[in-house]
Amino acid sequence: MPLTHDRRIFLYAVLGGTPAVVVSLWMLWSGTGSLNKQITLTLLIVACWLGFAAAVRGRVVRPLQTAANLLWALREGDYSIRAHGARFGDPMGELHAEINSLSTLLRSQRLSAMEATALVQAVMEAIDVAVFAFDAGGRLRLANPAGQRLLGTPADRILGCSATELGLAECLEGEAVRVLATSSFPGASGRWGMRRTSFREQGLPHSLVVIADLSQALRAEESKAWQRLVRVLGHELNNSLAPIKSIAGSLAALIRRQPRAPDWEEDMLSGLDIISARSEGLTRFMQAYSHLAKLPLPSLSFTRLDPLLRRVAALDTRLPVTVLDSPDTSARIDSTQIE
Repeated sequence: MPLTHDRRIFLYAVLGGTPAVVVSLWMLWSGTGSLNKQITLTLLIVACWLGFAAAVRGRVVRPLQTAANLLWALREGDYSIRAHGARFGDPMGELHAEINSLSTLLRSQRLSAMEATALVQAVMEAIDVAVFAFDAGGRLRLANPAGQRLLGTPADRILGCSATELGLAECLEGEAVRVLATSSFPGASGRWGMRRTSFREQGLPHSLVVIADLSQALRAEESKAWQRLVRVLGHELNNSLAPIKSIAGSLAALIRRQPRAPDWEEDMLSGLDIISARSEGLTRFMQAYSHLAKLPLPSLSFTRLDPLLRRVAALDTRLPVTVLDSPDTSARIDSTQIE
């Protein structure tokens, strides 16, 4: 068995004094003197030798035991204990000073972590957005109160369940940011927007899913869009109906006039032509809006940039654009030429 540190220190202290003890005892017992004197001096020399060796061992072991106890307290989370005799210029005192500094630092970091955790918990409980955390196996590890209300189940019953069992399997697949096809959950219904991101906990990958209700925002945007549409339609209808109403009134007055003017038929035909043109323009306007409502979904594709820039530059001659053809047939824009 290898010797422990304290026994090794004691052995070195004993070995360090062995030559002097051996010489002293040899000189004592080789000389002339009474037996009682020789025995007394021998016991004194051996006692001092072993006693000082044991004292050396204690002076080395006790500070190390104190440091071990302090580190054990830090490992257990007790940062209130401090080492005495912490001073610079003394190797053991510097060790105790560094342990005290480490304890102070860990205490402040724990307080900061506790405050940050409390802040995150308060935010998670206050926000009206469902937040879920899944591990690499798709098991639910965290759900805030909004998420629990969305699923209509308390946390103690859903933690550990798979995303498939909770009806959230589509949130872990596909695009990270999109509108969910699911319109209802056990606890609520509406239009839902989803955002997914990843993080690591203890080195293992996790997925963070945030689900927000878009119904109110979509209704507000639809209301604004309808208001803009009504304003545009009202403006265009007034632009067409006001002349029609004015010309129709003028033609009615022309017909009721007695006697009629010699060229009243020409005025009548001219007025009817204007009414017809205005009506036809209003019809084209309504058809254009009808086609706008039936536009197909956009199809994304790659396109060259230089023809587009030349077409834009042709529409606005005040926009100088320089297009440089690169060897890879792609277009590069000199940004210093665009104002």
